[in-house]
Amino acid sequence: MGFLTKPLDELSTILKYRNNRLYLQWYFRHSRRLSRFKDIHRGEDCFIIGNGPSLNKMDLSLLNDYHTFGMNKIYLLFDRVDLVLDYHVAVNDLVIKQSAEEFESLGCPSFLSFGAAQGIVRELEHIYLLATDSYFPAPYSFYRELQQPITEGYTVTYVAMQLAYYMGFQNVFLVGVDHSFKAVGAPNEEQLLSGEDQNHFDPRYFSQKQWHLPDLEASELSYRLAKFFYDRDGRQIHDATVDGKLQIYDKVSYEQALKMCKKKMSRQRSGAPCFR
Repeated sequence: MGFLTKPLDELSTILKYRNNRLYLQWYFRHSRRLSRFKDIHRGEDCFIIGNGPSLNKMDLSLLNDYHTFGMNKIYLLFDRVDLVLDYHVAVNDLVIKQSAEEFESLGCPSFLSFGAAQGIVRELEHIYLLATDSYFPAPYSFYRELQQPITEGYTVTYVAMQLAYYMGFQNVFLVGVDHSFKAVGAPNEEQLLSGEDQNHFDPRYFSQKQWHLPDLEASELSYRLAKFFYDRDGRQIHDATVDGKLQIYDKVSYEQALKMCKKKMSRQRSGAPCFR
């Protein structure tokens, strides 16, 4: 009866979301495209690159020998750093609105929130759309599959961790996840950032733009949940952020991380160019 599983799953989805046309549109047009990434990096390692100011203290070009995830406005680095990404992730609606053209120009797979990207980002071959809990109901959890709504976890880094798990990565190394912000206001509050941005690697990042204040306490809950699922599966997340304030993962130096992390199978750059 195994051959009936997929049709029955689809029938269940149709019945459950029959009144949610937006979700059905995502499910039938986009969810299947995500399956091509299932376990394609089984047993390999990767770096997840945050957007903190600590990135300016590192030689990021050394990461070109490794699998990498860049997030949000990482493209602001490309005019001064020779960095070739394997994957890109963004789910925040303000980030996606402010960066739609740049995301469309990326030459690597870019995973965006379907709800936030609707009507903003063109559906190009390298764009993959995720159903996230900012737009669709999803129990707060760490999702090991992507063919249903997943939790954003108050930080794009958490989404990248779920993607890395889905792809089969064994060890994940964090850099640029400073977990420290200069901000006054309520968590997740939308504000206009006046002046230069001191919270990210580039002063232009949110300068004179709207942004959502961080929710460090909530994001820590997500990070602990990710640690639980990685640990239970014999995998590990390491924190190699320079002077990072996050105290959840095993701390290693950037130099140690470069030695510990498995390089790509080919020493040639297998990541796509950052921009077309």
